[in-house]
Amino acid sequence: MARGKLRIYLGAAPGVGKTYAMLSEAHRRVERGTDAVVAFVEHHGRPRTEVMLHGLEQIQRRELAYRDTVFTEMDVDAVLARRPAVALVDELAHTNVPGSRNSKRWQDVEELLEAGIHVISTVNIQHLESLGDVVESITGVRQRETVPDEVVRRADQIELVDMSPQAIRRRMAHGNIYQPDKVDAALSNYFRPGNLTALRELALLWVADRVDEYLQEYRAEHSIRSTWQARERIVVGLTGGPEGRTLIRRAARMAAKGSGSEVLAVYIARSDGLTSASPKELAVQRTLVEDLGGTFHHVIGDDIPSALLEFARGVNATQIVLGSSRRKAWQYIFGPGVGATVARDSGPDLDVHIVTHDEVAKGRGLPVARGARLGRTRIIAGWLVGVAGPVLLSLLLTSIANGPGLANDVLLFLFLTVVAALLGGQLPALASAAVGSLLLNFYFTPPTHTLTVSDPKNLVAIVIFFAVAVSVASVVDLAARRTHQAARLRAESEILSFLAGSVLRGETTLDALLERVRETFGMETVALLERAGDVEPWTCAGRAGTDHGTPLLRPEDADVDMPVGDHMALALTGRVLPAEDRRVLAAFAAQAAVVLDRQRLVGEAERARELAEGNRIRTALLAAVSHDLRTPLASIKASVTSLRSDDVAWSPEDEAELLAGIEAGADRLDHLVGNLLDMSRLQTGTVTPLIREIDLDEVVPMALGGVPEGSVTLDIPEELPIVAVDPGLLERSVANLVENAVKYSPDGAAVLVSASALGERVELRIADRGPGVPDSAKDRIFEPFQRYGDAPRGAGVGLGLAVARGFAEAMGGTLAAEDTPGGGMTMVLTLRAAPGRPPARPDLPAQATT
Repeated sequence: MARGKLRIYLGAAPGVGKTYAMLSEAHRRVERGTDAVVAFVEHHGRPRTEVMLHGLEQIQRRELAYRDTVFTEMDVDAVLARRPAVALVDELAHTNVPGSRNSKRWQDVEELLEAGIHVISTVNIQHLESLGDVVESITGVRQRETVPDEVVRRADQIELVDMSPQAIRRRMAHGNIYQPDKVDAALSNYFRPGNLTALRELALLWVADRVDEYLQEYRAEHSIRSTWQARERIVVGLTGGPEGRTLIRRAARMAAKGSGSEVLAVYIARSDGLTSASPKELAVQRTLVEDLGGTFHHVIGDDIPSALLEFARGVNATQIVLGSSRRKAWQYIFGPGVGATVARDSGPDLDVHIVTHDEVAKGRGLPVARGARLGRTRIIAGWLVGVAGPVLLSLLLTSIANGPGLANDVLLFLFLTVVAALLGGQLPALASAAVGSLLLNFYFTPPTHTLTVSDPKNLVAIVIFFAVAVSVASVVDLAARRTHQAARLRAESEILSFLAGSVLRGETTLDALLERVRETFGMETVALLERAGDVEPWTCAGRAGTDHGTPLLRPEDADVDMPVGDHMALALTGRVLPAEDRRVLAAFAAQAAVVLDRQRLVGEAERARELAEGNRIRTALLAAVSHDLRTPLASIKASVTSLRSDDVAWSPEDEAELLAGIEAGADRLDHLVGNLLDMSRLQTGTVTPLIREIDLDEVVPMALGGVPEGSVTLDIPEELPIVAVDPGLLERSVANLVENAVKYSPDGAAVLVSASALGERVELRIADRGPGVPDSAKDRIFEPFQRYGDAPRGAGVGLGLAVARGFAEAMGGTLAAEDTPGGGMTMVLTLRAAPGRPPARPDLPAQATT
């Protein structure tokens, strides 16, 4: 008998619609003629889910008595006897009542599958056994009912039922998940937006991992060996060719597979320019890298493989991504190529990925001669060809009887002279011409083995050979020099173009610019030094790289220094730069001075903004003093004047009313002055909290003395953990929050002050039923002297919430505003639980853990 297939609807939290989706699938199968029954489905009183049960056959549940209570469980025997094609079994992680056939419901499902019955089930991501600790750290709730991951992984089909946290909370507030009396507790504890977002991410990542397993199984079954997608990346080597975009996108996909990965695209230009590099294409690739979240680096180095490896190790890279060579087969005579060389020299600390692309083996043109700045190897090769080549050629030709003739001999020696010029420049070519002339005269011009020339025609041939050889050597050397100059100017223009672009975009900081200078010129340390006057000491305004030994204190101590004005210089250590590099360095130095000035201007603008903010606060304070403080003073003055008047005989009731007015005005003045003093302490940073461990129920009731009796409902559980706070600051914060909530609450609607524990945090929530605040204004209401909406002038100066948030942050807590389900606003004050005290678990609805 074939084993049945298991289909699971996986959700991030209760209420996302797993059971509804399962029942919808059952209705579709029944309409197609499939024999599907409901083995066990719990609708939890949700009307829409209950409606979906209509029209489906339901297997009678089995009743079990446990501790004087009757429970119902799935009747496995009845389902096996019925033998439907498909059975619907809800809540796969459920623990059965003692006395059941199996202890866990997933074991019941295994029996059904073994009997050949297909099963459709549901489970939440928090019930997976491997995620228990992670879920507890997020929500503060330990899931008691779990299912082994392997049971879910073995499912033939897993479908994620997804819903945004905001949509789940709306469903909760509308009563579509829990009963109304449990909604507030659920929204303030388990169903917080942060909790739901984290659980949703866990579900998405878990399903993505399972999809990858399906993909591997598919490839194994179909014997697919080619790579579809890679997982790793680090440094991308660019040549300026059209394949660069493919490499960048591939590296970005590889980086996306790992958390915290970074893409660094590097373009290495030789000191005389990079062959076949397109400035326009490089600009496009630079933009693409930045759009994908990576960084672009421009480095100069004569040996590209060595420069690339040095850069990769310098940035602590682990992977290098290169493209397959665009050279044709015959072009490999010039060397193995950059990719092969990098892979050979990378060592065990760097992995090299060679990525194929559409331009493979399509050719990249003949290599351009490097010209005047030749490497030592090229110069040695030129001298060997120019001096040893003619000697070997003479031995070869003399060993041939009846050789090719003097004219052909001259052409062969001329060919060696041209090769010597291409490899080593002018001097090896001149030496080749001289040696070739002597050998032609001695071995091939009659009379042979003497330096005498008997036939004037042969003498003319030798002279013409020497003249042509010298001319060719001069022309080749001049062309190489011109190529070198053009290529170098192109490299400089690309660097300056990038520099100008960064200036126009305003995106280069001083540290980033100095690091770019260090990378471009291959230096160890780059520092921008400045001084106030000619006799003042130098100070360092910015630095990049690592000092080996004594740090740079003067421009004279550096290997290279570039003055910028009279009292600023760019100092570099590592090597001495040639004179032609100083032109580009001067541009970098000027830009460094501009960036430093810009940073200082930004700092001055920030200080000016702070001064303007202080001036605004002072202006608001004057307005508050002129109105909000004068109003209670005028009331007190009028009441005192009336009591002191001898013209009126006040009754005891009138005197009591006037005294009550004086007391109310004095209390209002005390409250306003207290908030002003608290705001002043926060603005000057003189608030020093005295943290100690205390129970919330010792502080919160004391903060309710300033509100009318009966206007606040207090719900502080006794099992809450102790918090580490400053009792005085906490009392002032809670008092301001409660007074603000009472002020905006409608008549007859009490403000709810509740508390709960979540992991290592304790939350105090002050919820009102007032008009609420839109999301765009939730942060603005915490600014000083801000009052939202049409609050009357007598309602205060707008400091209460600003003081409350300032005190909360001073104690290491946070204060934020949320919407109250059903209307209103809730202030959430988050505090740190005392260390070493086990946090209490919130009393969640039963459905959240089943």
